[in-house]
Amino acid sequence: MTLHFYFGRRFLKSFLSVLLIFFAILMLTGLIEQIRRFGGNEDVSFGTLVLLSTLSAPAALYRILPLIMILATLALFLGLARSSELVVARAAGRSALRSLVAPVTLALVIGVLAVAAVNPIVAATQKQYETLANRLSGEASTLSVSAEGLWLRQGNRDGQTVIRAERANLDGTKLFGVTFLGFSSDGRPTYRIEAREAELAIGAWSIRDAKEWRFDTDSLIPEVDSFETPAMSLASNLTRNQILDSFGAPSAVPIWELPGFIARLEAAGFSARVHQTYFHMELALPLLFAAMVLVGAGFTMRHTRFGRTGIMVLSALGLGFTLYFIRNFAAILGENGQIPILLAAWGPPLAALLLPLGLLLHLEDG
Repeated sequence: MTLHFYFGRRFLKSFLSVLLIFFAILMLTGLIEQIRRFGGNEDVSFGTLVLLSTLSAPAALYRILPLIMILATLALFLGLARSSELVVARAAGRSALRSLVAPVTLALVIGVLAVAAVNPIVAATQKQYETLANRLSGEASTLSVSAEGLWLRQGNRDGQTVIRAERANLDGTKLFGVTFLGFSSDGRPTYRIEAREAELAIGAWSIRDAKEWRFDTDSLIPEVDSFETPAMSLASNLTRNQILDSFGAPSAVPIWELPGFIARLEAAGFSARVHQTYFHMELALPLLFAAMVLVGAGFTMRHTRFGRTGIMVLSALGLGFTLYFIRNFAAILGENGQIPILLAAWGPPLAALLLPLGLLLHLEDG
């Protein structure tokens, strides 16, 4: 048990060290990116740029956690091999798999904590970053989904239009049971349109079976000047891609709120396949962490006197990056509906877990 705690403590130290190094690198690269994006805006101070970089760093760091895990494993076992501690452990009768109990268990615990606690933090920082970045860049079109339906916003600094619909088609270009609320640049309401449906064309909404009220006239009773029309057009600067992009990444939704968000998304008429795939991939993240530990250990649990240490490290990194790429590729296939969601999310981590385990059994205990 003492040896398990020792290996676990060494692994945790290696993981935190690699994590801090990558966090510093991401902070610097993020700051450069923010300077490039907002450096020409005189209203944006250097402190704001640092804040933007700080808000964007957790999401980038969270995405590369599996790679950080394999680097921490390589650092751990290379250090143990150079100090001959692995040789001593084997001389005491401890097999390679028993020496891996503490690092693998700790990887699973880190994975569970990452999904349960770090994921909501990353979602909050990413949402704050997108809100602040959109405000500084002047982008106004956003989309949100609630129990009352979906909400869109379009416009510019001269005026805004808030759009509410009961449901929509898969890409949000056709709305049903829709209401348009227009506001001037100073926030005063200017018009209201209620329609049976509205379809987004190039540069305008094509509205059918509509009724319009104007609030920017001298009339004290808007109902007096209201009128109904079978068809009308309303200018819009939205595009199909902007509507889809307004959802943001699924990672912007905390893991605990994701099932409810998926249900609201499907009730509004949108496809929630991307979010469902992301949800299951997050649940499978602890298995991927454990697989990365086994990959790193499979190539480095050997004494340095055998030589070819550099080749072994590169082989471990190559296999780790390959598994990481396959996982992301499977996620894309799952999001597009080409393979089942469960297979896309759970297949690569399970394969990544069994492959290095077989390698360890063959090389160390075979």
